[in-house]
Formats: sequence, C-alpha cells, structure tokens
Amino acid sequence: MDSLTQIVLGAAVGEAVLGKKVGNKAMLYGAIAGTIPDLDVMARFLFDTVTATEIHRGFSHSIFFAILFAPIFGWLLSKIERKGGASFKDWSWLMFWGLFTHPVLDAFTTWGTQLFWPFKTRLAFQNIFVIDPLYTLPFIVFLVMAMRQKKTSPKRKRYNRLGLTVSTAYLVTTLILKWVAYRQFSYSLEAQGIAYEKLDTRPTPFNTILWSANVDAGDVYLIGEYSFFDTKEIVFRSYPKNHQLLGDLSSDEKIERLIKVTEGWYTINKKEDGLYFNDLRFGLISLDPKESRFAFTYALRPSDNGLSIYETPKYRKDAKRLLGALWQRIWGN
Repeated sequence: MDSLTQIVLGAAVGEAVLGKKVGNKAMLYGAIAGTIPDLDVMARFLFDTVTATEIHRGFSHSIFFAILFAPIFGWLLSKIERKGGASFKDWSWLMFWGLFTHPVLDAFTTWGTQLFWPFKTRLAFQNIFVIDPLYTLPFIVFLVMAMRQKKTSPKRKRYNRLGLTVSTAYLVTTLILKWVAYRQFSYSLEAQGIAYEKLDTRPTPFNTILWSANVDAGDVYLIGEYSFFDTKEIVFRSYPKNHQLLGDLSSDEKIERLIKVTEGWYTINKKEDGLYFNDLRFGLISLDPKESRFAFTYALRPSDNGLSIYETPKYRKDAKRLLGALWQRIWGN
C-alpha cells in the first residue's frame, strides 16, 4: 500500500500495543515501524532494474525481517525513551507488529509480498489497489480522534479499535467483491465461447467497483473491465504475446528473472528503437480501447557488455487522463 496508509496502520497498531503506557509516542514509533519495510525502494539507486525489482517487497517485507529487527529497534527505543514507562520487551513488541502488519497488508495488493522470504513464494491476493481512499480515509479519521484523547481515556482505545475494525472489514469486503467480479468474468468468457487457460483479476486504481481481468487465451492475452454498474456484456481486447520476438534473449538470465517477477504475465513489443517487455499485472496506461502502453514497461537494450534493462518513465498527464476515464467507466458501460 501507499506510504500514508502504512503510516496510519503502523500508528494504529502502535497505539493498540503500547498507547496506554506511552500515549502518542506509541503512534509515532508505530508509524515509523510501518514505514521501514518500504525503504527497500532505495535499491533502485544501488542495483540494476531487474535486481531492484526483485528486492522490492522481498526481505524487508518478510516475517523473518520483523523477527530479526524488532528487538534491535526495540533496544534502541528503550535507550531513547528511558523515562517513557515502557520496557525493552514493550518496544520490541510494538516494532514487531509495526514491521509485520506492513507486509501483511501489502499481500492483498497486486504486487504482493514475499512474506515467507527466503522462500520465493509471493503472496498477492489482488483485492485492493495500492491507494484506496475508502480504506485509508476512515482509518485516518478514527486515528486522529484517538490521538486527541488522553492516553488513559477509554475513548482513545475505542476510537483506535474502530479504525482497525472498519479498515479490516473493508479489506474483507474487497475479497468478496473480487470473488463476484471473478465470477462475472468467468460467465462472460463462457457465454462468448472464449477458451482460456488462466484468469487473473484485480481492482482498477483507487476503487473496488471497477475490476480488470487478464486472460491467458493461448497465443494472446485478453484484457477486459467489469463494473458492478455494468449493463452490457464485457468486451475483451486482444494483445499478442509475441514471446518469440525475444529470440536468443529468452535464455538471458535477466529476462528469465523478469519473467519470474511477472509470473509469466508479459508481452513483447517491437519498436524502431528495440524491444519492450510489458508487465501485464498492472494493466494499461489508459482505458482507451486502442491503448498499447502498459503501466510497467521495460526497454531491452542488448550490447557488447550484455543486456541492459530500463523501466520506461510514466507521465503525470497520463495519470490525469486515466483518472478521468476511470471515473466515467466506474458508473457502467
């Protein structure tokens, strides 16, 4: 999830663990704990694109990381807050839950997380977008209400618990919505006589009303959208896999690793300046039926020194256009 959401979750967890003893400091350090796992984004400045992509939501988003670093951070806090009324064990427990709930929440997104690192299994339930106002905004409201109460006030605990309860209830609801959307895509494919090998569904940005599906139909991938307000049949657009365009590059170690990252959901485009590797898991850059650009695309540049891979940039104008299109499409086809 986005940084703000993880800060709010970490603060709420910190309050639940230690708020009665240290007041708002529990929220502060919980928020810090909820932020720490995402420091793995710094890998992009130290490693090549493929390695940085593999590192993201890996070690720092694992149970092992939480267990290993919670007592270290707990010891530091026990030294900083000597007069805070909390013990080394208290601070370690707060840090553990702050570090641990972060990847648990991330597991519900499209990118997922390697919660059981060093095992390569990536959990990605794909039932909530990385930024979802309906999850975050009520959570913030209850957290602020709790923050304004004295640390011994029963209302403080009640407000914080309400924030955790409402956000968790919404998260569970999105799992139900995902199941309903999946069934609709399945029915539509069957009704249209489309044979397929695999179906993958996820919410579109910032909502859980409009859903998108990737369909593995052999030599092509099909992509379609479904809103709970739709009244017409789902339209699936076709995108050739073009895996053969990789040629000898298909055996390149970096390509093999990138394919594993995408879990096989990728296409290849050939342009004048070379080949492009498209990660289908995050959809297209717009809802235009003629759109061919994907949110995550990598330029493949072979040279005498080996293959170089670069992530292509994203532009603010595309994001603004997508937001407008999403708002219209949410209300039905």
